[in-house]
Amino acid sequence: MGLGSLAFGQVNKTVSYFPLNQVALSESVFCKAMQTDKNYIMSLDPDRLLAPYLKEAGLNPEKQNYPNWENTGLDGHIGGHYLSALALMYASTGDVKVKQRLDYMIDKLERCQDLSGNGYFSGVPNGKKIWKEIAEGNIRSSSFGLNDRWVPLYNIHKTYSGLRDAYWYAGSEKAKKMLIRLTDWMANEVSGLSDEQIQDMLRSEHGGLNEVFADVYDITKDKKYLKLAHRFSHQAILNPLLNGEDKLTGIHANTQIPKVIGFKRIADLEHNPEWNSAADFFWDNVTHKRSSIIGGNSVSEHFNPTNDFSGMIKSIEGPETCNTYNMLKLTKALFATHPESSYLDYYERALYNHILSTQDPDKGGFVYFTPMRPGHYRVYSQPETSFWCCVGSGMENHAKYGEMIYAHTDNDVYVNLFIPSVLKWSEKKMVLRQENNFPQNPSTKLVFEVAPKSEINIKLRAPEWTNAAQIAVSINSKNINVPVDSDGYINIKRKWKKGDVVEMKMPMHLSAEQLPDKSDYFAFRYGPIVLAAKYGKENQQGLFADDSRGGHIAHGPQIPLNEIPVIEGNASEVLNHVQLVNGTNLLFSINGLYPAEKFGKGLQLVPFYTIQEERYILYWPQADRDKIQAVQQQRAQEEAETRKLDLITADKIQLGEQQPESDHFFESKDSNTGYMEDRHFRDAKGWFSYRMKNPAKNAAFLYVLYFDNNAGRVLNAEINGKNVFAKKLEGKAGSAPQYLLLPVPDSEKSKENLTVKFFAEDQATTSRIIEVRLLTQNYEKSIK
Repeated sequence: MGLGSLAFGQVNKTVSYFPLNQVALSESVFCKAMQTDKNYIMSLDPDRLLAPYLKEAGLNPEKQNYPNWENTGLDGHIGGHYLSALALMYASTGDVKVKQRLDYMIDKLERCQDLSGNGYFSGVPNGKKIWKEIAEGNIRSSSFGLNDRWVPLYNIHKTYSGLRDAYWYAGSEKAKKMLIRLTDWMANEVSGLSDEQIQDMLRSEHGGLNEVFADVYDITKDKKYLKLAHRFSHQAILNPLLNGEDKLTGIHANTQIPKVIGFKRIADLEHNPEWNSAADFFWDNVTHKRSSIIGGNSVSEHFNPTNDFSGMIKSIEGPETCNTYNMLKLTKALFATHPESSYLDYYERALYNHILSTQDPDKGGFVYFTPMRPGHYRVYSQPETSFWCCVGSGMENHAKYGEMIYAHTDNDVYVNLFIPSVLKWSEKKMVLRQENNFPQNPSTKLVFEVAPKSEINIKLRAPEWTNAAQIAVSINSKNINVPVDSDGYINIKRKWKKGDVVEMKMPMHLSAEQLPDKSDYFAFRYGPIVLAAKYGKENQQGLFADDSRGGHIAHGPQIPLNEIPVIEGNASEVLNHVQLVNGTNLLFSINGLYPAEKFGKGLQLVPFYTIQEERYILYWPQADRDKIQAVQQQRAQEEAETRKLDLITADKIQLGEQQPESDHFFESKDSNTGYMEDRHFRDAKGWFSYRMKNPAKNAAFLYVLYFDNNAGRVLNAEINGKNVFAKKLEGKAGSAPQYLLLPVPDSEKSKENLTVKFFAEDQATTSRIIEVRLLTQNYEKSIK
């Protein structure tokens, strides 16, 4: 088996991918990123990553868990990602030390599995208890909880994926056996549950369990695993997609993308055109209606309304890296059965402008959120402190840059990406070297170092960012005229000789791209490369994350939006404000900015992926000359209101959103989340609580933002067990959010942590609570 050759299977595929060990990266920004990633991966202590698994197996760990998410409820999730990252890195580099690290991890995990006697092992804290409850039909599920644990199905999915990847990419037969045993355990675990009970369980985030169970079917050809994959396919997401309905607004984005990858995987294995169309509909919706210019999506991890991207501009929690990691996986799967260049246009955009930008090129840290908010910055992980989901997917991202550069059929070679590399197609005894200085020079050269004996059709991608009529192709310096086919490729079929050289020149052009909701914000590209302005290094608090639960968020001061330079003039003329300064270095300038007295000399634009450890502007506000002052005044008023509240906030939680609630040690009984008036909320027939931080020990008020549009609901609140408010609501406020200011009891003001609890009574339901803050001052006085 070629390493990685089974990725996404070979059933009903019109295109296959080359194993990673047949594509070697040459010197480039991607090769450097991969080496930086390898250093980061190998700096981690495997014994600390193994600790959660050993504890769950009843063994004494050699070292203690890492901190952060690895010892606060999601223990072990990085261990699964680590297996995948090591397997991918070994396949990409052939580094024996990486393989030895992977084998060490597998050997230790096998011991944990052997001790269980039933195939189970994971790092989920006290997991055996919850799996027993679930097997008995006692299922308590919420969007990010299951039987009082933080997304245990999501957690164990990382273990499944890690074992699969260790087999696929590193040829570990031991990992294959462990994967099948662990899958048999899950099949037995849910064997007594009805389909309805499993669907109830799947309300909790569960990664791509349907995908990995389908993979086990592909490995074993045993149909019981395909049946299991079907049972773990979440119908609440699948059914609207089957009907071509967009029901995505407001839901947690990265919870859904892995499910859709699973739908696509199952569709390929059983030749299911309906499920394939559902996956394609989802991809089209997200990439064209819900993504920013860098190819990333979501605001505070959730899909924002397609007709309102204001949240993305205002929020410091922009597109999440995990989302794009999974969108690229889905793109890869879709291209395999529909080899059209449009999929690669998205893949290329997201790869250069999001994925590549989310690694600190020197220190190797990974980014969780990439704010689209003008003038803000990103936070980078550190190996000893940070163990977010985007650290796990980040370790994988930069280990597999070779996966989509090329693809093939029996006699076709697709050249999809212009990344310097060497392709060794062992079956054809062919070696093809790609040379370029892309994107600084918009051309690429293919050199046959070893020519195959049979005819081969080279398919050169004609990207959407160039003018197809201006593409120039030559063979051994002789120009040829070949049209672009309906799939977006230039075909050159012939019997090649050693030393043959194919060169393709693709002129780049500047383009302006408005936010998808057509609001007055624009960003710029040169070819596929997104351009941005550096905007200073001041006040980047928490630039390198600590081990706190919110350390992945750039909490430093936000530059008011009314202070961001504005493109002054008509929307149809924004591109006229950008000029090329130096094509060799991809340096541009942007001029005609308001106010002229401050930005009269303009600002420089560079590729976004080259900006690191600095503030930046990606999206630029635009306003007509006669309206610009009014627009700025309105922005100033909106910003002032928010800033006044933020300045006196010690801690805040957005209710109904996964990460803010998890970061505040959410607990509940019989509570639910919802989405209304573009706001997430939580309510309960029982209760829910959070542990809020009071670092300066000066909390004065509890600020509660809520909906009061249903008579008979109640708002009862406690702080550290002391009642601070109790009221039956009348439901007369309509759909506009209301707020309460509740004094913190004097006895609790100086405590570092305050447990805030909301509860129902007498068969009533709590109000729909949107946001909770601890304030250091009276908000009403601060706004007067």
